[in-house]
Amino acid sequence: MARSHLTLAALATSAVAGADIVVTRPLTSRSGGRYDSAVVTLRSGEEYVVRVPVDSAAESEQSRDLVALNALTSGVRTRLPFAVPAYLGQAPVAQTRAIVYEYIEGQPGSLADIGGEDSASDAIGRAIAAIHSLPTSVVSDAGLASNSASQIAATSRKLADRAAATGKVPKELLTRWSLALEDSALWQFAPSVVHGALAPESFLLLGDRVSGVIGWQNLRVGDPALDLFWLNSAQQASSADRVFAGYEQALTRPADRQLRKRARLYAELEIARWLLHGVDTRDEGVVSDAVGMLESLHATVENDLLNPLSTDTGQIMGLEDVEALLDRTPMPGGAPAGEHANRISED
Repeated sequence: MARSHLTLAALATSAVAGADIVVTRPLTSRSGGRYDSAVVTLRSGEEYVVRVPVDSAAESEQSRDLVALNALTSGVRTRLPFAVPAYLGQAPVAQTRAIVYEYIEGQPGSLADIGGEDSASDAIGRAIAAIHSLPTSVVSDAGLASNSASQIAATSRKLADRAAATGKVPKELLTRWSLALEDSALWQFAPSVVHGALAPESFLLLGDRVSGVIGWQNLRVGDPALDLFWLNSAQQASSADRVFAGYEQALTRPADRQLRKRARLYAELEIARWLLHGVDTRDEGVVSDAVGMLESLHATVENDLLNPLSTDTGQIMGLEDVEALLDRTPMPGGAPAGEHANRISED
């Protein structure tokens, strides 16, 4: 049973000494149902957020988020054009803990907030660029994961191989992914600090301004494209174009010419990840959903010959080359049965 916002207010009082709470209200739009959460207002006018995870997965995520927030010191935060949640305290509850943060005003973003002249597209692009421009020592000094370009490519190959081993991915998609994963030019990039879990709702918006960014549990050094692949869900390419334009203008280093290709590859591999989740949990509903998404993706890319994932767009593979490539791709039975899928950005 979900905890009431009054119960959460009591926990906030225990977590933060001297907190004189006068008003409380539920907060559910930012948590996706994985946390019981509320906003409490103090007599001073300050507002706090209190969250309690509802399961072990959310608890683990919240713990990783706290480690990342600790890495984002006050000095680091001055480099960012938006607010980052500040940890204020915690209180034990049942088998877990309630965490209290400073409240950041703003509404969680959506794909609808991207594209128009009055949208937050430019600000979102600048916000992502600011994260990627942080010194990598922010991550390494905190003992968080740092992944090289070759490690990220290898993890992506492993994901594609596992998906291929299910026998549920169209061969044309496997070929498309294999060409990209074997294209060395695609993986010549400089890893940077990445948020690692960005989605539209990660951005708190006030009009066309990004007031805050939340959900830092996957902070690491990795591929900048990992923070941009969600833009492939935008209904119009021009919507994503505005974010990318704002991003490139705000970058403190030369733009990566292959960034968008890798971002698109990661977006496609997310469907493979969803398929593997269904296979690993034996959830036929998820498997069926993923298969339908793969079929839709197959039809889309089959009719979109102008957007290959590999960089060598002038080379046409012969039949023998394609067959050889497919022969190297694991088929059913080729992957260990007990192996679990990892996020592309993980080790």
